[in-house]
Amino acid sequence: MNKVVLGYARLARPANLPTAAADIFAGVAIGQAFIGEIGLTDFSTSFWIEFVCLVFASVFLYAGGVILNDVFDYKLDKVERPERPIPSGVVSLRNASLYGSLAMLIGLALAYSVSFLSGHIALVLALTIVLYDAVAKKNGFFGPLVMGLCRGLNLILGISILANFEFVWLAVIPVVYIFAITLISRGEVHGKNKGHIILAGVLYALVIMALLAVSFWYTQTFWVTLLYIAFFAFMVFRPLYKAYMDNSPKNIKGAVMAGVISLIILDASIGATFSYWWYGLVILALLPISKSLAKLFAVT
Repeated sequence: MNKVVLGYARLARPANLPTAAADIFAGVAIGQAFIGEIGLTDFSTSFWIEFVCLVFASVFLYAGGVILNDVFDYKLDKVERPERPIPSGVVSLRNASLYGSLAMLIGLALAYSVSFLSGHIALVLALTIVLYDAVAKKNGFFGPLVMGLCRGLNLILGISILANFEFVWLAVIPVVYIFAITLISRGEVHGKNKGHIILAGVLYALVIMALLAVSFWYTQTFWVTLLYIAFFAFMVFRPLYKAYMDNSPKNIKGAVMAGVISLIILDASIGATFSYWWYGLVILALLPISKSLAKLFAVT
């Protein structure tokens, strides 16, 4: 692959993009699109077009956000990560800025094509992404919080397809989860973040207990949810324990990568909880795609 083309691809974090799509799938399930008397064949073609538009809106917004993140991190990356596309000179700062901005605009256009409600939610999401990239990430508390809010808003973007916000409060789950991952990532360069890893482990446990409680009290899918959550717990806690025992940058990066990719499993758990057991498998189909891309492109 051409060096420049590869540089542009690396900026967009391809391995992470399926996780953004998974949020939309989970959000649509939370909006109760596929339960009750409504079946998959009861929707018009326009619904499926809107579904696809929201998926790609999320993907483009995510891509734009991580590209602009590298733009804002240009000076820091020259010191800590000089191999990245912008500090290495593969992609110019100006072109990266245009690239990220264009991706964000495409994402917004796709969301507004679905409805003004979806578009407005996407606009708030885009502004929150830029807030994180430009300002919030420098703060030890507000950085992880704002990053988590981005994921929560992405889930709400999926819910907006039918505008059924009865369970919109579930958006707090990805907020807490991403807060935990962002805490772990603080040690990717220098290591020595055992305190953050312990706190992240506690937050992971809270996420698991919260989803199980929701499934038990509000649905009839508890045992299905339990199976998905067991898989999720295995995928996130094993690398987290390894990073705690050997608190090196390499293991911390591994824990972060596992956490990011396992967002798909978390979304599959939510999807199966609020829809059908096989709907979770549809979301899980994104997992091998993400893992394969992670072998070629950095997650963080």
